[in-house]
Amino acid sequence: MRVIVTGGAGFIGSAVIRYLVLEKGYEVLTIDALTYAGCEASLKAVEAKASHRFLKADIRDRAAMDEAIAGFRPERIMHLAAESHVDRSITGAADFIQTNVVGTFTLLEAARGYWNGLSGEAKDAFRFLHVSTDEVYGSLGDEGLFEESTPYDPSSPYSASKAASDHLAKAWQRTYRLPVVVSNCSNNYGPYHFPEKLIPLTILNALAGRALPVYGKGENVRDWLYVDDHARALDLIIEKGVPGETYNVGGRNEWRNIDVVRRICAVLDDLVPADAPREGLIEFVTDRPGHDARYAIDATRLETELGWRAQENFDSGIEKTVRWYLENNWWWQPLRDRYDGQRLGLNAASAPAGVAA
Repeated sequence: MRVIVTGGAGFIGSAVIRYLVLEKGYEVLTIDALTYAGCEASLKAVEAKASHRFLKADIRDRAAMDEAIAGFRPERIMHLAAESHVDRSITGAADFIQTNVVGTFTLLEAARGYWNGLSGEAKDAFRFLHVSTDEVYGSLGDEGLFEESTPYDPSSPYSASKAASDHLAKAWQRTYRLPVVVSNCSNNYGPYHFPEKLIPLTILNALAGRALPVYGKGENVRDWLYVDDHARALDLIIEKGVPGETYNVGGRNEWRNIDVVRRICAVLDDLVPADAPREGLIEFVTDRPGHDARYAIDATRLETELGWRAQENFDSGIEKTVRWYLENNWWWQPLRDRYDGQRLGLNAASAPAGVAA
């Protein structure tokens, strides 16, 4: 099986690469522009594998996409390349529109041109998976879950750009019959998560004795999905999912942000005790604009139709994650040194770092 994965040097993308190469034995081409959150070190586990190739390229570059696809002749394309940090989108939306909307359009067109040149079984078997987020659905109240039929209601420039890319992917399936499947996932966590995001930032700040910033009162709720569970789900969706359909991927692990931070502190206090409980480092900061109150995914369709189940609950997954960061400073320390806990890619000195969730 030959698979192209865009955004493969990112957090979720690298988990997908490791799964496809090491567990499934697939031949994989990673395409990544290596923008600020792209990290080739996340692919260290597969760098010596003959079945894995890496191409530094921008998905907005049509000629580069045409050449890569024609040369590799994939049976599947998994599209994960995206700008994904909500805070950054609020003060610098242009990059999100360019990558998430224009980039997706360019890749869809390149894939369509390639697919139109196929015939017979190769054409019938080809699949394009567009990977997206539950944030396109907007904010939930205290009850209910996001379903595949939930209307889109994005709140941030990031989620609006992903909603637009979802609509493009679905339109290319309906208009051109390109065999596209779409997935929407809840918040991911796990190894190789860029240090500006809530969970890794909390782990690393707590280890360093730094403040642990939490938006508002920390009452926003997220459904947490261990990244390796997500990688398995994506492979299953592109293999068995029906073109034109959408599959929600969630961990069924709803936690308030403040409870996530407290849980991390408790795990760290148990594994590497400090002079005082790390919960005392929590610092509540001004909430961000348009901060959605709650996300929660109904993954029933994925579970019943395709047979997927999350293997990690939040307690088991967060302990694995904390232990990974304790044992792998070779990966995160160079990134941490580059930006000292601040957001990269735009001028955001006035905003708290890494508290998005």
